[in-house]
Amino acid sequence: MAEPELKLKLKSQPNPNSLIVAAPPESPPATTGGVFGSSIWLRQRPKIRVTTEFDSDSAVFFHRISCKVLDSLAKLKLSFQNNGKGELSDPQLALTSKYLSLHYDIEEKNALVNASFDVAPGLQFKAVHEVKSQQGELSMVADLAGPAYKFELSSAVPSIGMPRATLKFPLGEVSLEENEEEEEEEQAKRILSVNGILKGQILNGVCTAKYKDDALDLRYCFKDEQMTFIPSISLPSNAMSFAFKRRFGPSDKLSYWYNLDTNYWSTVYKHNIGKDFKFKAGYDSEVRLGWASLWVGEEGGKAKTAPMKMKVQFMLQVPQDDISSSALMFRAKKRWDI
Repeated sequence: MAEPELKLKLKSQPNPNSLIVAAPPESPPATTGGVFGSSIWLRQRPKIRVTTEFDSDSAVFFHRISCKVLDSLAKLKLSFQNNGKGELSDPQLALTSKYLSLHYDIEEKNALVNASFDVAPGLQFKAVHEVKSQQGELSMVADLAGPAYKFELSSAVPSIGMPRATLKFPLGEVSLEENEEEEEEEQAKRILSVNGILKGQILNGVCTAKYKDDALDLRYCFKDEQMTFIPSISLPSNAMSFAFKRRFGPSDKLSYWYNLDTNYWSTVYKHNIGKDFKFKAGYDSEVRLGWASLWVGEEGGKAKTAPMKMKVQFMLQVPQDDISSSALMFRAKKRWDI
């Protein structure tokens, strides 16, 4: 049986003496301008983020609408409130970027401008200006021996005294500024004052000393995997307090705070159910109030990380002196990405 022959079909070569007229290319099918243009606009439109929050205690809705503009170099945000009657209030418009931000209060017709940029390597300039009051602040921040050490000079505008000097270092910061001190004759006298905060490791905890307005607050924090103990004292008032926190497992934690000067105390119990659910209950002796709350969505997280991008909190408050006036409140926060 003879094998079939495979033949390669070659295109016939055109006659060089013949005239070939090429057909014009076909035009693309006509499209509706409105639909085609709108589809391009939808693809290029920046994503819009809408966040709505409701608080049953104040019966007010809080709204925020934001989107990135200028090729994501800046962010535009509009925020406002409305009550149950639909009345709008407190409209705010903000445009923020890396070096410049503008916050405008529509009702007050007032603007707050913030600017920050690098003048030279290790030298930064900052400025804040409120348009309506014509007041602000100018400051210069310089790196000393690396970014961990900074020196800042800041002055109010218009200037009313010497600029404030602040030295920041890994263990804290110290600032020197001029303040007014009223005398008996009601004449203001400007004096220099020193404020600062220092932190240091002592034994297995961290000791913090904060000095401001002639008052010294001392705080020590000891913490391990199961327990946290925080005693503190204020001088010269000698007011003492301490906080105690005990973890009974990955999901349960008990906190207790007591003020030795006033005998007020408070306690809080927390129980986590997975990542998105938390139950809390506590009591505050100063206001004589017991309460319990349930969080749906991470308490300290954002709405975008919660299930269905929605956070809900239910709270029950029970006054000790009048149980009949107990109140159930809730707060909800929802985000939409359009």
